[in-house]
This record gives sequence, structure tokens and C-alpha cells, in this order.
Amino acid sequence: MIQIQQLALILDALPDPAFIISKSGQYLAVFGGKDGRYYHDGSSLVGLKLTEVLNSDKAEYFQSLIDQALASRSLIIEEYELCIKDVKGIPEAGPSQPIWFEGRIQALDFLVEGEPVVLWVASNISQRHELEIQLRQLSDTDQLTGLFNRRRLVQDLSALFDNFSYHKLPSSVLILDLDNLKAVNDQLGHHVGDEIMRAIADTCKQQFRKTDNAYRYGGDEFVITLASVEQPQAISFAEHLLGCFFEALQQHAINGIYATVSIGVASFEAGDKSYEDALRRADAALYQAKRNGKNQVIVKTA
Repeated sequence: MIQIQQLALILDALPDPAFIISKSGQYLAVFGGKDGRYYHDGSSLVGLKLTEVLNSDKAEYFQSLIDQALASRSLIIEEYELCIKDVKGIPEAGPSQPIWFEGRIQALDFLVEGEPVVLWVASNISQRHELEIQLRQLSDTDQLTGLFNRRRLVQDLSALFDNFSYHKLPSSVLILDLDNLKAVNDQLGHHVGDEIMRAIADTCKQQFRKTDNAYRYGGDEFVITLASVEQPQAISFAEHLLGCFFEALQQHAINGIYATVSIGVASFEAGDKSYEDALRRADAALYQAKRNGKNQVIVKTA
């Protein structure tokens, strides 16, 4: 038969910290989680309220999870981030970087000083979270250029169109295509063509605001999204980009052979049913630019 003292030692040896927290948000006890590589020492939290330990947003969030666990009587599983600035009641000894946790919150079938309580077990999942981020980036990124891929484009355009539809926030779309890339590949080699596409990507990154994004749409075709940009500004930016692209691609010219860029521009309009309407207009503008002699910007409206 396990004795009470032995049970206390077992609880203290738990790899993850386990808290007993009351309905009113008071830390009543903490067990385990002594490995300083993964956790701060939480013993100083005992006797404090959530509002004394956490900033107001985090305290309110934690309290809502406790209320949910007590009301449902079922296990609540939640992922959340904590860093030193979020937590006021612990010493700074321990991990210095923000930590991602998986919290498992379960109502207990007894009262402490007349209050319902929960068991809150917090597992450090920072490594798993970082791996998930890396996997998402890989699934969203074009390997050659480092730009986003078509899969991410669909996701981002959908979000931009929702903001346009519900909040009237404008956005514009540029489609650009490399002129004469086949001649470059045939006469200079595909490695030069790859360098040209990377030069396009690098130029975009140098000229963009934080809210602008570029995507490799397929082959030598790219899409640029300009959030909160109306058509006149989009045209000006496209013309500026055209000059930047020309300058960058001239550096890759060999024996007078080089690529240029044609750009089609469109913006979301009141009659659009989806982002695809603007994308189709930009695509039509692109091919008009190529028919007109290439290395130019054309805009299409509905």
C-alpha cells in the first residue's frame, strides 16, 4: 500500500508540472515539472490568484478554460504560449524563450475549502510546435524561389477577398510572366533560367511591404498580392517593379540574351463573386501585355 509520503514523492517526480487550481483562480498546489530545461519553478505560485500571476488577457483566458472544465466535467485540451513577460509570479531561472504548452484541464471530484477545483497539467510542446511550423512552411513554400506556392496563394486570396466582401478593404493582384525564358533555357541552360527566377523572387522581397506577398503560380508565372492597395496604387507599384525587374535581369544577360517581365494588374471590384474574378482579369491583362510586345504593365477592369 502506497503511503501518503510516498504519494507526495511520486507526485513531485512527475515530468510535467501539475497544478491544483480553484474555481476562483487560486493556485492551491503544484507538483512535478522540476526540469529547468523545460519549465520554470512554479512553487512560488501557490497561494496566488491567476490575476496576480498572469497579465490580464492570459488570466482571463486561463479562467475561461477552468470554467469550461468545471461546467463540462470533461477533459479540456488546449495549446497556448507563455513567456517571462506573461508571468509575474515566477523567478527568471528557467527557459528564456517563449514556451508552448499543451494544457490538460480536468475537474476533480472534491472541494478544497468549499471550492470546486481542477487539475491542470502543462506539457512543454515547444519542439513539436516548432516542427509543425517548419512543416507548414515547407508545404507552403516553393523550393526553387523560396516564395509561397499556389496552395498558399489560394488560402491568402480567399482571406483577402473575405476582408473585401465583409469589411470593404481593397486589395489588388498582379500576375507576372517571364518573357523569353524558353530562349534563355535553350541557349544558356536551365541553370541560368533558375537564377533568373530566383532574381525575380529576390527583387520582390527587396521591394515589398510587410503585407505584400509573392507566389510562384506555376512554371515561370508569379502572382503578387497587395493588401489594402487600390488599383491606381497597384499600377504605380507594378510599373516600379517592372523597372526593378529589368535592372535585375540585365545582370543575368549573356551574349545579349536576357528575359524581361510582363505584368497584368487587377483589383477586387464590387461585382466580383470570388477572388478568382480578379485573378482572371489580371491573367487577361498579362496576356494582353505579351501580345502588345511584352515587358510592360496592363490593367483590366470588369
